Amino acid sequence: MNADDERLGQLLHLLRREARVTQRQLGRLAQIPREDVMRIENGRAGQVRFERLRAVFDALGGRARVSAWWNGAAADRLLDQRHAGVLEAALRVVARRTFLVASEVTFSDYGERGSVDLLGLHEATGMALIGEVKASIGSLEETNRVLDVKVRLGAKITRSRFGVSPQAISRVLILPEDRTIRRVIAAHAATMRSIYPADSRQFRAWLHHPANPISAIWFLSEVAPSDPR
Repeated sequence: MNADDERLGQLLHLLRREARVTQRQLGRLAQIPREDVMRIENGRAGQVRFERLRAVFDALGGRARVSAWWNGAAADRLLDQRHAGVLEAALRVVARRTFLVASEVTFSDYGERGSVDLLGLHEATGMALIGEVKASIGSLEETNRVLDVKVRLGAKITRSRFGVSPQAISRVLILPEDRTIRRVIAAHAATMRSIYPADSRQFRAWLHHPANPISAIWFLSEVAPSDPR
């Protein structure tokens, strides 16, 4: 029995008992067969489709994620390199469009802390840009929530960094040109379009004439030399 699967089973059992539901009731809540609930609790999560594993934890207010390891922490270094490459490429493109740009701009506002991957300011129009780089896609809900916070604080962040109060805040989710990531976004197209109605082509056009606020997903094909690809 896999130790990770056993731990998942123990956790699910405890969460289910805490919620005071039976395995059959939990199966209905998660819309999966009761047999899959039993498999997970018995330490056989590897026999259950991952979307069902996520569904059963979601039904109890939890969350199931996959963690991949390769040569210790080297996998994280690979992802960090890709993130840095995409960010560097995005900075170059935005800076060419007469924006002031800054990267990894930290902020702290009444307990809300973090950093903005790409902060831009178009001085002629007073338009500020908050860019979030994702080299891989995990939880879209968390990605959108974190970017919402940064946009909400965008005026303060811009004023602190550039000494200018922006006229409006635009947002862009910056992703590498990657078929797997495109499939993830396409699988949640309705949700993502409601948040980011503009696409890459429209965003690039906006960079030339940023007259009004925009919310866009930008698939970036220009990869900086530091990117391992």
